[in-house]
Amino acid sequence: MAEPDSAIILRHGPLECAISPQCGGSIIRLLLHRDDQAPLHLMRPAQPGAVDRCEPADLSCHPLVPFSNRIAGGHFVFHGRSVDLPPNAPFIADVIHGHGWQAPWTVSTQDGSSAVMTFDYAAGTWPYAYSATQRFQLADDRLTIAMELVNTGDLAMPAGLGLHPYFPKPIGTRLTADLDGVWLGDEGHIPTERVPLPLAWDFPHGVALDDIVLDNNFTGWNGRARIDWPGAGASLRIEATPPFRHAVVYVPHNQDYFCFEPVSHMTNAVNRAAAGERGTGFAELAPGDSFGGSITFAVELSERSSGD
Repeated sequence: MAEPDSAIILRHGPLECAISPQCGGSIIRLLLHRDDQAPLHLMRPAQPGAVDRCEPADLSCHPLVPFSNRIAGGHFVFHGRSVDLPPNAPFIADVIHGHGWQAPWTVSTQDGSSAVMTFDYAAGTWPYAYSATQRFQLADDRLTIAMELVNTGDLAMPAGLGLHPYFPKPIGTRLTADLDGVWLGDEGHIPTERVPLPLAWDFPHGVALDDIVLDNNFTGWNGRARIDWPGAGASLRIEATPPFRHAVVYVPHNQDYFCFEPVSHMTNAVNRAAAGERGTGFAELAPGDSFGGSITFAVELSERSSGD
């Protein structure tokens, strides 16, 4: 696959991360190079032609700013102001994932193993100006992405952050995460009822994803998760700081990938919080205020993989 001219290629030790600033500030591959084996994709690689078409949903990971997932009906009322947002993705009736994933980002700095990108939004249909930053840092065994959102306007704004990574799902893939509840949703995947974890979704004890189909918000995340790929001889740890204490797990039917999305709030948090729901993760930023945190993806090799 030809590399886009604008791609950033970071390398540190055995890890390689390629990023497309022009296509949503998105990752297009995260690779572990191994001396005696083929490189291992730690995230699903960009699908053929996805970068040229700028299709973030077909890449490896894209940012979620200034909110995660859907806002029901694209409508909310905040500080007495009624806001209506048009749909922004095919076949989805609600606005989804904010703006950053569909816009070019500006590279502020970069070297061989790190890069900083920013995205500035001038108030429009979303009537709040803001600036978002992603800081990528590679080490020998990990990629850390620090995210920050700053209110650059003169109105208080609802705010959220997250990442939407896509992971390979070969047979035997297992996901473990300390979660304490799940939101059931309607046909449009808008949360309607919070319930304890069903036995089939007992992620604190690990769940094999072979026969699972999911697209739900999970609560009570402690910022730690683990993906095990037994056939690859490798695992991937996900470690997140606050405010990333919610997670979306998306396991589509009959696909070779899944998503574990570290996010700062539940889907439709701005409306749920306005209705009096607690624990939504909803955040409000006054003019000039900021919030953010970091998410790390760290690879671990089994003995077989590290030197069979």
